Amino acid sequence: MNKYIVGLDIGTTKIACFIGERSQNDKIRILGFGKTESVGVERGVVRNIRDTSDSIRRAVSEASEMAGYDVTEVYVGIAGQHIKSRTNTGSIMIPADHRQIEKSDVEQLIEDQYRVMLEPGEEIIHVFPQSFTVDNDKLETEINPVGVAGKCLMANFHIVTGNAANVRNIRDAVEEAGLKIKGVVLEPIASAYAVLDDRDKNAGVALVDIGGGTTDIAIFQDGIIRHTSVLPLAGNVITNDIRESCKILKHQAESLKTKFGSCVPNLVNQDDIIAIPGIRNQPPREISVKTLAGIIKARMQLILEQVQYEIQLSGYERQLIAGVVLTGGGARLKNIKEFAEVTIGIDSRIGTPDEHLDQQGSITFEDLAHPMYATGIGLVIFGLLESEKQQQDALEEEKASAQAAAPKDADKAPEVEEEDVDMEDKPKSKKKKEKKLDKGTAGKNFADSIKNWLTDKFTEPDLGE
Repeated sequence: MNKYIVGLDIGTTKIACFIGERSQNDKIRILGFGKTESVGVERGVVRNIRDTSDSIRRAVSEASEMAGYDVTEVYVGIAGQHIKSRTNTGSIMIPADHRQIEKSDVEQLIEDQYRVMLEPGEEIIHVFPQSFTVDNDKLETEINPVGVAGKCLMANFHIVTGNAANVRNIRDAVEEAGLKIKGVVLEPIASAYAVLDDRDKNAGVALVDIGGGTTDIAIFQDGIIRHTSVLPLAGNVITNDIRESCKILKHQAESLKTKFGSCVPNLVNQDDIIAIPGIRNQPPREISVKTLAGIIKARMQLILEQVQYEIQLSGYERQLIAGVVLTGGGARLKNIKEFAEVTIGIDSRIGTPDEHLDQQGSITFEDLAHPMYATGIGLVIFGLLESEKQQQDALEEEKASAQAAAPKDADKAPEVEEEDVDMEDKPKSKKKKEKKLDKGTAGKNFADSIKNWLTDKFTEPDLGE
């Protein structure tokens, strides 16, 4: 199994590729990184497969050259306003031969959720169990249903769906770039792996990923993802507002936003003026930093008010002990932390992936410890955890197979040893005859021993009603 994991963040403004591995200190070492302008993507949705494929190819090539590794498989992030979520309840009867609920029973119950009825054109991306009930007795969150005795297992689920055509466009764009998809992950979930830890998720936290085309929300509580949402408003809308208000080009508006933009007009110097070069000998345009902050504030307030509404809609507003974590490219805006606390009414902080990164990597640590790279690095972390889980499952399956075969060897061994002792001092001709007779009876003895072992193993005493 390959130790290198590749994360591919297909965003509205950029496509970024990260190649990473698990370092000796249990952190993530990024070996290769490539970024290019995103072409053919609108609000997180791939519109032009060929253009997007070309952008993917350039980003992957850059990362591959840096790491000295030929990329063939990637974990891909998905977002867009087509993403929806719903809840569902499922149940399964435990087979009669299972005295306790087994891992396979839970896996079967989760697998059944991928066959629930959906609206036409929808596809399931993720299924997250919320709580389990065994024989009408609800289990506490920290109790694993595997090992609990019962005959009926029931669970509540949070299901994330997306438009099947949009999901297929992402797959087609990646495959046209010559790559195979190992997994598709909702972007706020990927970002959570990079900027949150178990303490945040257990305490209760709302992750708000402000990207270029969408603002993605993921709410965790008791270590479980409880609510997801995608808003069709983000950084590009702010850029367009600046462009239209100041009558300038899009790249100039983006530069103004990132270099001089602020969410709070009262915290900037009112006398600062920015001169914007004119087009074709036209005189430069001037705009005050305070006016720029006012434009940004109006749009950011609308975005954060919708975030507040989604948090209230989730029902976990009063359980977010770890507060709100802002990440994504939009989290670079000056004073956004303070503005979010006032608008949403919950303590906030900026989430960066630096605490999960190994500072001894071949890429400058400061270059990657940035909120805009949370999704890409989170995809690498997700892929590493999936790879390690598959290895662990393979070891457990191998161990279980060995244990299942052990009784057969134990029953067979005494017969061979006893046979050798009986024939030790017998004449050669008689020995051959007795060996032949023993082979004739060995099969019957072995079958009887297995039958007796199975009877003892699976037959319970009659204890009455």
